[in-house]
Amino acid sequence: MSDLINIAKKAIVNEIEALRELLPRLDNNFEDVINAILQCSGKVVIIGIGKSGHIGRKISSTLSSTGTPSYFLHPSEAIHGDIGVVTSTDIIILISNSGESEEIINLIPAVKKLGVKIISLVGNMNSTIAKQSDYLIDVSVEKEACPLDLAPTSSTTATLVIGDAIAIALLEEKKFKKEDFALRHPGGLLGKKLLLTVNDIMHKEKMIPLVNVNQSTKKLIMEMTSKKLGVVGIVDDEKKLVGIVTDGDLRRGIEKFNNIFQENTDKIMVKNPKTIDKNLLAIDALTVMEKYNITSLFVIENKNSMIPVGIIHIHDILKVGIN
Repeated sequence: MSDLINIAKKAIVNEIEALRELLPRLDNNFEDVINAILQCSGKVVIIGIGKSGHIGRKISSTLSSTGTPSYFLHPSEAIHGDIGVVTSTDIIILISNSGESEEIINLIPAVKKLGVKIISLVGNMNSTIAKQSDYLIDVSVEKEACPLDLAPTSSTTATLVIGDAIAIALLEEKKFKKEDFALRHPGGLLGKKLLLTVNDIMHKEKMIPLVNVNQSTKKLIMEMTSKKLGVVGIVDDEKKLVGIVTDGDLRRGIEKFNNIFQENTDKIMVKNPKTIDKNLLAIDALTVMEKYNITSLFVIENKNSMIPVGIIHIHDILKVGIN
């Protein structure tokens, strides 16, 4: 095994050991922090500088995406006016390994005047920041993974993991569900699967390929060609869907009839076609298509209606990234 791999493994082991040291510290202090955030009617404002600032941004992002509104505030910007975004309903998390970050210490008097509670994630429980805080979590590490014991490595990992632990504890207490997560990630795959309905992506109105059951096959072919979906719905005089004809059905009809153009659509249509409610999820439509090995579904208003209000093709679903 090369020296480079041994060095990398040693760094990982050092960080794992640092994380193990966190476990016994999850005590009443941690519970107090979670309860304080749960009681907060505003947002969780996270402040840190340097590497702690980078970790703070990630923790803030995780909180927001899991049901706890949060934003990151840079201490240098805060002390020059941006502290104005903080309100008395918020709660603040300060991140500092040394607990002596001057930029953060300079902010504390202003925060105190606002009456905002302070949570600190610090590596020195006797530091200035620790002593000025209402709630404390010890994120200290015995040593950094850096062989010089200088570059923030194990300490930033420990802080990040505590941030994740806070977010997950809050998520559980708030009964946060995957549907809630999807609402906060509408552009992601999960959001699309849990939010995008058939109605959102189906072809509507004049784009629906339909002909009357008494019309000729010639009319059907013209409709199929113009709508370019490879399928036509057959409706009765009450505009209810009674059948479906695909391009495959047409090919089979040509083989069956001497002159298919002289036949009405009811002679070649497939009765009782599969349909889907417009309010169901697009992923549900894909599931039906895969189950029955079909590529299109006519869309109805609800299960009590057979009047088509749209049509959805498998390409429509794949195009939006659901698969």
